[in-house]
Amino acid sequence: MIFNSYLIILFTILRKEINRFMRIWIQTIFPPIMNVILYFIIFGNLINLHIDKISGFNYIQFIIPGLIIMSIINNSYSNVASSFFGAKFQHYIEELLIAPIPIHIIILGYISGGIIRSIIIGIILTFISIFFISLNIYSYIFFIIIVILTSTLFSLAGLLNAIFAKNFDDINFIPTFILTPLTYLGGIFYSPSILPIFWQKILKINPIYYIISGFRYSFLGIKTVSLFLTINILLFFIIILYLFTFILIKKGVGLRN
Repeated sequence: MIFNSYLIILFTILRKEINRFMRIWIQTIFPPIMNVILYFIIFGNLINLHIDKISGFNYIQFIIPGLIIMSIINNSYSNVASSFFGAKFQHYIEELLIAPIPIHIIILGYISGGIIRSIIIGIILTFISIFFISLNIYSYIFFIIIVILTSTLFSLAGLLNAIFAKNFDDINFIPTFILTPLTYLGGIFYSPSILPIFWQKILKINPIYYIISGFRYSFLGIKTVSLFLTINILLFFIIILYLFTFILIKKGVGLRN
């Protein structure tokens, strides 16, 4: 009976999250899709003609998996960060905190919204890529696993950002100055093999590099890092961030005046 009640609460939070980003789809779904389509057009029709094949694939084929996973990262992060901070800013998060609702349910409800939004965008972009390349996903299993784990990880990261944020500028700081640089330097637009040995070693410090490489394998079959390592890195950071957010919410850090 209690389990059923918790499920109702979870799906209520999730439904609220889905309604929130679908109600303003012109701001939440349309812009990231248009941004990536512009990348497809520019790199596919212009730059692609002047760059040699990479690992047997045209340049546009090589970068499309990175562009899709970049969009998944950004949207899972921003969805939860903006939604949870909005709950803080408008003070209705306190209603959840004082209600007899387990913290796990609150966390799962919010990050599920980010996961679903990023998956919707990822699916749309994958089908749009048919107009630019011959779509032939190498491994559907790893494709699904990496999409779900990546969107989960960055949804948790967005939640963590929202907990510490004191204003809307704090929400934009990490995506602009940390997340975007790490994503672009993670190997979206180039093969790590073209870098000098020193920079290849530096690149391996960036966890997003492993995500992009793992997703590229699931899409094209290009294997540059161990898939076992990629999945373990994702699971490691998911566990760490989940425990961290749980402790912070339980203590009311950044949530109680």
